[in-house]
Amino acid sequence: MGTGRRGLLWRLRRRIAAILAECRDTQRRFTVLRASVDRHLAHPDSPPDTYPEFLFRTSGPLLHEPAAAARSRGDVVR
Repeated sequence: MGTGRRGLLWRLRRRIAAILAECRDTQRRFTVLRASVDRHLAHPDSPPDTYPEFLFRTSGPLLHEPAAAARSRGDVVR
């Protein structure tokens, strides 16, 4: 196998790994958002009426939003 073909195979392997990692991250984010308490409320954009309701809404796993500079580089939400 020549050096050119080996390099092509490595690039293809890295690209496939990157696609799979992106799919894994997207699936994880989708699962967290799908299980979110706010998703099941009648008016999810309205603020909570009481402090216990606030605690209940924020009791699930929270996602870290990257800084604007990181988002412009393409970093994903973790």
